[in-house]
Formats: sequence, structure tokens, C-alpha cells
Amino acid sequence: MDYIKVFAPATVANVACGFDIFGFAVDNPGDIVEIKRKPEPGIEIEAIYGDEGRLPLDAGRNAVTVVMLHLLGHLGISDFGASVILHKNMPLGSGMGSSAASSVAGVVALNEMLGRPLSRKELLPFAMQGELMAAGAAHADNVGPSLLGGFLVIRSYKPLDVFNIAVPAELYCTLVHPDVEVNTKDARLILRNEVSLKNAITQMGNVAGLISGLMTGDYGLISRSMVDVIIEPVRAILIPEFNEVKQAAMESGALGCSISGAGPSMFALARTRAEAEGIGEAMKSTFAAAGISSNVFVSGINSEGPRILAAD
Repeated sequence: MDYIKVFAPATVANVACGFDIFGFAVDNPGDIVEIKRKPEPGIEIEAIYGDEGRLPLDAGRNAVTVVMLHLLGHLGISDFGASVILHKNMPLGSGMGSSAASSVAGVVALNEMLGRPLSRKELLPFAMQGELMAAGAAHADNVGPSLLGGFLVIRSYKPLDVFNIAVPAELYCTLVHPDVEVNTKDARLILRNEVSLKNAITQMGNVAGLISGLMTGDYGLISRSMVDVIIEPVRAILIPEFNEVKQAAMESGALGCSISGAGPSMFALARTRAEAEGIGEAMKSTFAAAGISSNVFVSGINSEGPRILAAD
């Protein structure tokens, strides 16, 4: 194989009560990576589109290629050469797993080009290296679902232990990205290192309730459990009109609404696509009333993960 083009989807991480342990993939947006073999050894970035010139072209400093270098080192391959083109189809610092999608598309594309020496799940530690460089923490709640699809639970980081859970086929996500940027590293720095026992107990109950509700299709339980008493109250201050937009989503029939990842994107879950689209319009209108433009994406839970768009 001399050429491959791979799409990796955006994700919603944390999913309200599941900070760093929950995440799910959506159908769109997502990043696209193209890899072309070259005769000389080494990985180089040929071009990046959609980043407004903000991302480094140095292969050792970009999430899309750092993961490739780690994979080649692990496999003991030193004579492989390729040029990389990255298409950024979502804003940086969006809360939609932008760096994760790049990392996943890159590592999946390279693995396919090398004849698939590792399974998708075995690629996860390498994809996490892109998050370490881009966000300062090797968390898996974005790269995991982008890589493996579906709704992912990270039970443990040491050792790494992840698994998918079943969700209702008719569950839909509304993802709204306002024209505001929140730096992921900054959003982690404002978090408290300790929480009260009362909040810990509440959060654990909501985590258990959300998993049970999703697996059994109990929408009432899903709705009652989509409450974050630890992270959301702190990070909400970084998102203009957060409370008003959340209220608009809930009044429009959302099962729950919270921050996607570190923000500023917000997400809501709904029972049908029609409801999800109506919720998106309400959220978008509320942002607009405050003079903030936004983009709305509606999809089911993406169980496929990365897609190979072309190969030769």
C-alpha cells in the first residue's frame, strides 16, 4: 500500500458525570489524514488544512505524527518513509476531541499501511501519546471512542482497561460548538484536586445510573443520572451563556445537557433525531441571542469509529 486516506470521528468526553472515564463517538465532524509513501526514511508533514496555520509542521511536535513515530519505534521499523496531509475539520480547543481525532486517524492509517500488525484496541496506548503532547495528559476518553467507536468506559488507566457498553439504537446526540475557544490544559488547571465525600457519593451514583440507563434503555434513569456535581460547576464559568443554553436544551426535551470534553462545546442527548434537531436549534438560538455564533451537529452514537476513505 502506497497511499491511504482515513477519517476519524469527533467525540464527546466525560458525558456529564464521567470525567476522564466516559466518552462516545459521533458521526461528524471529524479529521481526515492522508499518508503517502516516500522512498526516504522518516515521517514528514506535507501540509495541514483548516488549522489557520496554528499547528506545527514538525512531525515530532504534532499529535498526528507523534503517534506514528511511537508506533514505528514500538515495531522496530526504522526504514519507513511517508509524507502526511492533515485535514482539520473541527476547531482547535473545541471540546470535540480535535487532537484525538488527528491522532486516531494518523495511527490507524499507518497501521493499515503496515499491514495491520496491531488490533484497533492495541493502538490505543499509541493514540494516547498524541493527547499527552496536545493536552498535557494521556487520557483516553476522546481517543478511545474515536478509535474503537461507540460508548466507551475507561475502568482503569494503570493498567489501561477499557470496554464498550451497549446504548439504545435510537439515542441521538446534539453537539453545539460556539465560536469560543477553551484551552484544554487551562480547563484542567482550574479543577480542584480534592472533592467532598458528599459530592463523590453523588457522582458515583450518577455514574452507575448512567451506565445502567444506557444499557437497559431506561431514559428516565439516563436523564436523572446526567448530573455532574464536580467538574461542570467549575468549568461552566469558561463558557458564556452556559446556564441559559443548558436550560434551553432541557426545556426543548433533552434527556440531559452538559459540557463536551473541556468545552466550550456543549452536548445534549435525546430520544429521537427530530428531538435532537429541535434541541440544537434552541441551543443555537440562545447563543445567538447573546451575540455568539455556533455550529450544530446531530448524529446517533457512532459505533464504527475510523473509516478508510481510500487506499491504493
